[in-house]
Amino acid sequence: MKAILALYKESFSAIQRNIWVLSIAMFINRSGSMVLLFTSLYLTKELHFTIAEAGLALSFYGIGSVLGSYAGGWLTDRYHFYNIMFYSLISSGFILLLLLAAKTPIFISSVIFIYAFAADIFRPANSKAIAAYSSPENRTRSVSLVRLAVNLGFSVGPAVGGFIALYLGYKLLFVIDAITSVAAAGLLFMYLPKKELEQSKVTSAEIKDSSPSAYRDIPYLVFILLVALYGVCFFQLFASIPQYFDTVCNYSEDTIGLLLGLNGLLVVLIEMPLVTYLEKEKKLFRYIIIGVLCLPVSFAILKFGEGMLLPAIAYTVIITLSEIYAMPFMMNYSLSRPKKERQGQYSALYSIAYGVSNIVAPVLGLGLANRYGFNTMFYVLIGLSILAAIGFILLSKKKKPNIL
Repeated sequence: MKAILALYKESFSAIQRNIWVLSIAMFINRSGSMVLLFTSLYLTKELHFTIAEAGLALSFYGIGSVLGSYAGGWLTDRYHFYNIMFYSLISSGFILLLLLAAKTPIFISSVIFIYAFAADIFRPANSKAIAAYSSPENRTRSVSLVRLAVNLGFSVGPAVGGFIALYLGYKLLFVIDAITSVAAAGLLFMYLPKKELEQSKVTSAEIKDSSPSAYRDIPYLVFILLVALYGVCFFQLFASIPQYFDTVCNYSEDTIGLLLGLNGLLVVLIEMPLVTYLEKEKKLFRYIIIGVLCLPVSFAILKFGEGMLLPAIAYTVIITLSEIYAMPFMMNYSLSRPKKERQGQYSALYSIAYGVSNIVAPVLGLGLANRYGFNTMFYVLIGLSILAAIGFILLSKKKKPNIL
């Protein structure tokens, strides 16, 4: 027991103050981030969209995410990450309120697209902030602390959101999410250092001459494609699995919210000490591969569980282990590979990978479920996740031994 407590203490030590500020801001923001989790149910239950129509509307989140991430990377290599994060949070919060009036598929898809564009400009800037406020020795832990805050908020948000959706209506979720976005921006305004913002501007010529472009880094581009494939499978947790829980398992919104909240809670309890222990070995790809291999196991458990609650809980646990093993080390690799002048570009590509995943995940998952049934969907996802694992294994063999 003392060893476990000592590991927890070590996990949170020697992390820069500004990383804690970023983490608290992310906790506030993600505590209200219930939109993606319940939007598909809102569209099908209240606006009477088909499952396929809901999946198509949600895919516009991914399109906005890709373009927002690209714009965020361009801006982050030229302007201070603080300004980009602040205005992204403010604008995305107010844009989200437009969903209160949206009724038609075109209006809803447009709002989702603009919201995702504004929100995901934040991601490359946030990545550069983490890199700026951390050292190579504690970078994975710094990433994990921010992820811990995100997932702590994520464990609160879905659980509370499920009850709000069931008893007070879906539209209140949009209001809460907007409020928390503005509140997170307020925290950054109050506590993150704002001096020397002008000095951080970099000209296009300086960027061009400083280091090779991320778009010419072939191994990194292969890595990005594999991250996107992983994301397509993982993000079924938000895209198709809530519909599976609702239509096949007949779970209520509060039960679905608690299951999704369990994912965030487990990340909070496990990730920091586990990453602290694993970080010492510096074998990024080994842990990424373990995480990716958890995906087919989780889908198989859910498919053969036939709607029972215990397999649904087991699925949540296994897919959470996938996230804990894979995502912190994927992001560490993305942050550590480029020179400082290219961090925005590399981080943008990493964010774009997840943006592409958010385009494909709902269209693929809900499209397959709508046309062929959830069983076929699970078989396809198992196959794709195994393919992603094979890709990472092959890529790891081209890396130096210390990152295997």
